[in-house]
Amino acid sequence: MRSPSLTARRLITADATIEYPRIAVDGDGRIAGIESGDPTADETTLTAAFFDIHVHGAAGHDAMEGSAEALGHIGNFLATKGVAHFLATTVTAPIDRTLRALEGIADAIDAAERNPGTPGAHPVGIHLEGPFISHAKRGVHPPPDIQPPSIPLFERMRQAARGHIRLMTIAPEIPGALDLIAYATEVGTKVSLGHSDATAAETHPAIAAGAASATHTFNAMRRLDHREPGICGVVLDTDALYAELICDGIHVAPEFVRLWLRAKGEDRAILVTDGISATGMPDGNYMLGELEVTVANGRCLSTRDLANGIETLAGSVLTMDRAVANLQRFTGAPLATAVHLASRNPARMLGLEKLGRITVGQPAHFNLFSSDGTFQHTILHGRGIEPTHS
Repeated sequence: MRSPSLTARRLITADATIEYPRIAVDGDGRIAGIESGDPTADETTLTAAFFDIHVHGAAGHDAMEGSAEALGHIGNFLATKGVAHFLATTVTAPIDRTLRALEGIADAIDAAERNPGTPGAHPVGIHLEGPFISHAKRGVHPPPDIQPPSIPLFERMRQAARGHIRLMTIAPEIPGALDLIAYATEVGTKVSLGHSDATAAETHPAIAAGAASATHTFNAMRRLDHREPGICGVVLDTDALYAELICDGIHVAPEFVRLWLRAKGEDRAILVTDGISATGMPDGNYMLGELEVTVANGRCLSTRDLANGIETLAGSVLTMDRAVANLQRFTGAPLATAVHLASRNPARMLGLEKLGRITVGQPAHFNLFSSDGTFQHTILHGRGIEPTHS
């Protein structure tokens, strides 16, 4: 049921903390007013809801299915974990399959825009992860479908997606990448550097061409070296560049989580999940695009590579509420910092600041945390959503 008002001990916004807020919610589920409330309110904290810009699927469904049903199941699950908005993330696949998926995801995005009050987290764009990546750092992306950077091919994809590709991962060292980075930036797609074996010298020109972020920092990247910092070193050292991180304790060791946060700071670090269809599901075999993935004890591994005795991580089953909790546990950061990394920063990187803004007229999207900083539940359009226990 929608609450006519929301109260808490404090409200964390993108730029401030408000003590004892009372937030009025109108009949359309929008914020009607924010004022000082009862100083005896429960010791809880309200924050902006999360924005996951790198998630492939959840609840047994994959974004590459490209259907309203699949995106609906994904969005409904993500909403129970604190997410209000997400970028439906693709994976390298045959071009025809990718184009069909982009068309279907675009239909779901358009439907969500026409019906903003529908339940669940809403897809607000597409993250094109592949096919313009490095063979050397492809991870589980299928080699036959990796493509050289091509403006005409990207334009075909952009047309299929009807302009909804908001983010694209690309390896900057591949011939043609710099031209594509500049073109994509010019037409409104943010560029993230990743799945790359680039040296430092190959990375700097990509930033000059317009790259805005880095994809799952440390993972599928050339390793740090004290004489050749490579793409990782440049990502950590470049103040203007945002940087994603999968904070599940599996993809990145806590020591490197701390290094990443110190390097990027509260304003440029972004938490992502890289969640796949197995998220929220029992251990077993699942699909990531056309790749079969074996999931056990929180680790997602390529079934194909396992058969050859190789363990290759294939996304995660991390949820954003756990990413926020892990960030605090690994680094000692306060709740406000962790929440900014999962809401404000991804929105700012994409130029979608309004999605994380808590002001009159905006949808009443919040997360509620207990006095000890434990996630309790999501509030979308002023309505509480019960969390799942997966």
